[in-house]
Amino acid sequence: MKAKPDEQQPSTLDECRRCELWRNATQPVGGQGARHAKLMLVGEQPGDQEDLAGKPFVGPAGDLLDQALEAAGIDRRQVYITNAVKHFKWEPRGKRRMHKTPAQKEVAACHYWLEAELESVAPDVIVALGATALKSVLQSGSVALKDYIGQPVERGGRWIIATYHPAYALRVPSSEARAAARQAIIDALLEAKRLL
Repeated sequence: MKAKPDEQQPSTLDECRRCELWRNATQPVGGQGARHAKLMLVGEQPGDQEDLAGKPFVGPAGDLLDQALEAAGIDRRQVYITNAVKHFKWEPRGKRRMHKTPAQKEVAACHYWLEAELESVAPDVIVALGATALKSVLQSGSVALKDYIGQPVERGGRWIIATYHPAYALRVPSSEARAAARQAIIDALLEAKRLL
């Protein structure tokens, strides 16, 4: 009897067929950074540029994240950066591939990889960048980002801090809201640094 896709236990991301997202992605995008980092940043999924480069947070959201890390006095080379979902989910819009939020079943299927990263890296603090990341880290589809921002919680012997995804801080309409979202990301990173 053949295993259901979400029951497969592939040994590499290239072999992963736990959900259908691999079909339309250029390649999987695994985590990157210090192998035993005390701080792990978890985003939602790779974007267009990450999908093409095969590395997390290298596009515009990655630039904003780099600025926030610098403002918080954290060296990106000392942290581990990954995503809750490892393949780019997108829809065509003209000639562009536009981000589409992963379904809960896709996040759940990909949690297999996040669990492996958590076990391997063993961070003391996790910063969940956005609602999808928070749901994956907490293993609950019913949590709301607004209830966790600025409220570190301890789970399984590690601290979890939630904040906005850098992409949100880039696209929110008003300049005041963009500035507030950027500051919230910096504040979350400063809190993470304090907890280390």
